[in-house]
Amino acid sequence: MERPELPLAQLHAFVVLAEELHFGHAAARLGIAQPPLSQQIRRLEDKVGHALFTREPGRVALTAAGRELLPAARHALTDLADGLAAARAVGSGRAGSLRIGFAASLALTVLPGLLRAFRERFPGVRLDIREMTTAPQIAALRDKTIDAGLLREPPTDEAGLAFRTVLTEPFVAVLPSAHPLAALRTVRLARLADEPFVLLPRAAGPRLHDQITGLCEVAGFTPLVAQRAVEWQTVCALVETGLGVSLAPASIRRIRLKGVAFRTVEPNARTRVAVGWREDDLSPLVAHLLATVSRDPGSAR
Repeated sequence: MERPELPLAQLHAFVVLAEELHFGHAAARLGIAQPPLSQQIRRLEDKVGHALFTREPGRVALTAAGRELLPAARHALTDLADGLAAARAVGSGRAGSLRIGFAASLALTVLPGLLRAFRERFPGVRLDIREMTTAPQIAALRDKTIDAGLLREPPTDEAGLAFRTVLTEPFVAVLPSAHPLAALRTVRLARLADEPFVLLPRAAGPRLHDQITGLCEVAGFTPLVAQRAVEWQTVCALVETGLGVSLAPASIRRIRLKGVAFRTVEPNARTRVAVGWREDDLSPLVAHLLATVSRDPGSAR
């Protein structure tokens, strides 16, 4: 048997009358005249197929059918109110879920301050944070498995994606603490020409990888890569064991390993950290993230 649809306006009128048990009081509370209220109740009773109220001069009471319907009617109206509030919150970007990819080294610098500033402004938004290198972040943005990414040296030719610089930072030489060059405050890159290098694989971040090898080539040599590691913390650990040296963004100095020294290099250049998103993404959550970056860049340092 097909279940009748009960219009929410009629349910609202029913609940108010059930609480007031007086047509005049209920109509005033609803902001309507008594005849329209009576019509709504009659229509609802027609839908149910039974009287919901007994009507006697000076007295209105719920019938057994009315008493049975009242909890369900209240529940339906509460669900609607909750749903409308949730929809408004998500639509305005005050609630919902935001998926953010991030490069592991940024967990030591950009990420904490940015997330703290965002959460202070939008505490109702659930943040889904995913660690991944630059190339996987680009793929995840295109696949729509993340909404935004914090990455190093983003590509310049990714149609449909946009990038905004968060900060830039210099490079440092990563050396075993016992290495002779660790005694210097500044290391000329040319002095690393004969050293084995520990680097990230190019596929993890092509532009950053090429920037590092390009700096070496400007210094007159092509780095001899002895080991590769996907994360900078692993790179530092391999340097600590003496497997080689590295050239890395200065922020990795926050990786505290007793057997590793970080030294300024000459000549130097700066590497770019950016937030990336899909150009056609109209999500207010992404807009709020970008506004947080622009409003409080100091939080990302």
